[in-house]
Amino acid sequence: MTKCLMIQGTASNAGKSLIVAALCRIYTKRGYKVAPFKSQNMSLNSYTTKENKEIAIAQVLQAKAANIEPTVDMNPILLKPKGDSCSQVIIQGEAVGNKDFFRKYDKTKATQKDIDNDLMDDEDYRIIAKEAVIDSLNKLKEDYDIIIMEGAGSPAEINLREGDLANMGAAEIADADVLLVGDIDKGGVFASIAGTFLLLDDADRSRFKGVIINKFRGKQELLCSGIERLEEIIEVPVLGIVPYAENLQLPEEDSASLKEHNWTKEFESNRDHIIIGVIKLPKIANFTDIDPFDSEDDVEVRMIELYDDKEKLKDIDALILPGTRNSTEDMKELEESGMADRIRKLHNNKHIPIIGICGGYQILGNKIIDKNHKESKLDEIDGLGILDIESEFIREEKIVKQSLANFELKTADEDESDQAYEMFCKINGEEVTGYELHEGTTNLLGAKPLFRIKEGMGNNNEGKYDGAYQNNVFGTYFHGIFNNYNLRRELLNYLREKKGLDIKTGEDPYETSVENSLEKLANIVEEALDMDYIDNLIFND
Repeated sequence: MTKCLMIQGTASNAGKSLIVAALCRIYTKRGYKVAPFKSQNMSLNSYTTKENKEIAIAQVLQAKAANIEPTVDMNPILLKPKGDSCSQVIIQGEAVGNKDFFRKYDKTKATQKDIDNDLMDDEDYRIIAKEAVIDSLNKLKEDYDIIIMEGAGSPAEINLREGDLANMGAAEIADADVLLVGDIDKGGVFASIAGTFLLLDDADRSRFKGVIINKFRGKQELLCSGIERLEEIIEVPVLGIVPYAENLQLPEEDSASLKEHNWTKEFESNRDHIIIGVIKLPKIANFTDIDPFDSEDDVEVRMIELYDDKEKLKDIDALILPGTRNSTEDMKELEESGMADRIRKLHNNKHIPIIGICGGYQILGNKIIDKNHKESKLDEIDGLGILDIESEFIREEKIVKQSLANFELKTADEDESDQAYEMFCKINGEEVTGYELHEGTTNLLGAKPLFRIKEGMGNNNEGKYDGAYQNNVFGTYFHGIFNNYNLRRELLNYLREKKGLDIKTGEDPYETSVENSLEKLANIVEEALDMDYIDNLIFND
């Protein structure tokens, strides 16, 4: 019989995702078949499974920890914020509409704006979502011995308890015991834990069997008196104090965790390493695309806010515009902040590569057209105008695919001035993999195609090519593009040679760093927690 254990938190970013990943790895190494499960996730970092379905990136990492292929059943409800209090609703991997969670909505009272926004009725949403959670959980139970569940936000959001599917509602469906994680690094951990218990009703409170204090820095004996008093108040044990895990190179789930990520490495000067600038777009999405650079020991990833001092752009060696949930609105902000003109100046100097991914790729072009207002109220907006392409939102359905393509660069005789050719000519014709999550189409005007599609859709409905390149600018719809080690290596070696640094060969440091980080995390958590107590919850309860 499959056993379910749920990890909830006192707040977002308390460390639930990584505790789940650690437990998945711990029990997998003991020989059990383990799967992660997050009934409802709100995140702009998502991934395409082999079923060509969309789930949150956190469950992909947890599946990796369990040494299994991620499937859509590990995250049956995914909410992707669009702005204006509205989120795209993805049920079992497919977009089914939009939901405004800040107001009650009855479709019998729909306005034309509600209809145009494809807004979901409250009751319809609850029925469809609950059915998906039950169905996906039952499918996982057929194949796995243990399911480690993850909550969302806090179970103490009592205004949301009715109809809840993220925390106690999911625990109730699974009949799962719950462990509560508190983040001591934020401060007030005892109050947040005790307050959570105080706000729960008796039935929900009875499911909580233990507490984990997470992200601790310092001497643990200083907490002893506080822990004793806390256990008296909440009447469940504190199962351990997990130290703050430094230098883990694991994908972050959302923008809250992105704020805490330390991208800074220690270098003697800006001349002894490569600096990759990343524009932190207001609605940045799938920023895990840049994680592989952080695993390179001679590369600094520099996050650049739109209103940052222009000095941050001064000494970068390459610039990336990552994905965004709303390329039209983010392009508008780029102009208003003055960042658009700074990027155009970099392009005019033609000394560094400028790279766009998905929404960032669209922003590089001449125009973004949205007559049907799929992304915003803007009919169209001028892009940066540094890549001769034009993008439009005309697809009926979102493209969600794992994709495969080959480099298809033109010969050196034709394109000697193109940095893209100089960077990638050694691997011209090689395969690259990625995954697509986009509603836009892109037509190439003067720019040349970067990849020939073997599997996937790419630029437009023809499904022949993806991406484009022109001089020192190139872009693609492929998320995960820098996970292709040969591509990343050639880009970085091109930059290293320009800077007089040693080129790199050998194995992919990113794959090694993720695996090593998962092992390190599992060892830290296993050592910190009372695993005998958790074993008893799972196997003997």
